[in-house]
Amino acid sequence: MAKLIYVNNVSLDGYIEDEHGRFDWTPPDDDYLTFITDLVRPMGTYLYGRRLYESMSVWETDPALAAHSKLTADFADVWQAADKIVYSTTLDATSTARTRLERNFDPASVRAMKASATSDLTIGGAHLAAQAFQAGLIDECHLLIHPILTGGGKPGLPSGIRLDLELLSNRRFSNGVASLHYGIRT
Repeated sequence: MAKLIYVNNVSLDGYIEDEHGRFDWTPPDDDYLTFITDLVRPMGTYLYGRRLYESMSVWETDPALAAHSKLTADFADVWQAADKIVYSTTLDATSTARTRLERNFDPASVRAMKASATSDLTIGGAHLAAQAFQAGLIDECHLLIHPILTGGGKPGLPSGIRLDLELLSNRRFSNGVASLHYGIRT
């Protein structure tokens, strides 16, 4: 069975966005971008909330971004090669290939995806991930903790859920980011 893996950038105080909806404090350096690309390269499907999808779709819709360097071109290729499922009640249509729009998050459908997938899946977007955490679907978390306190904003992890985690690996990057990779204990 494939794993569902939550991958997210968070501030040291646990937010994915500041109080103004900005996340401009997460720009990747080369080492970090290489790590992220290698992390998501084997993933076959990305499950996204609307806002994260709209932020990430530039890897297909803005060719200048991929043309910036070999590393950004590699990430763009990896992103474009994966299937994407966007969960949104407000998005009219998707703007990228290999992308399907779903109106509602259905835990049974995600369980079936995990059971039939030949490669792992990632999930991103705080609201969407919270639903997956509540349904007991997430197997691992990769939290990329940035050395900044935003003082508030959108939490990267849901409240009201208790899970026991096991640290599987960690890594520190030259830009001060720490990657913490946890498995969910069952």
